[in-house]
Amino acid sequence: MKHFIKGFIFGTVATAGVVAGAILSFKKKVVEPIEDEEARFEENRKRAARKSRSAHQG
Repeated sequence: MKHFIKGFIFGTVATAGVVAGAILSFKKKVVEPIEDEEARFEENRKRAARKSRSAHQG
């Protein structure tokens, strides 16, 4: 019974580690590039608005 409990606990911890790694990997590979692209678009939009305002100052 002692070995079963140790194995069960080890398996649970290992599974939790794998799930955490998968979540972090997904975030790094999918979510962060999307957020970076949105930030770049936002910066370009702000830059274009400033440029437009300064061009129409007369």
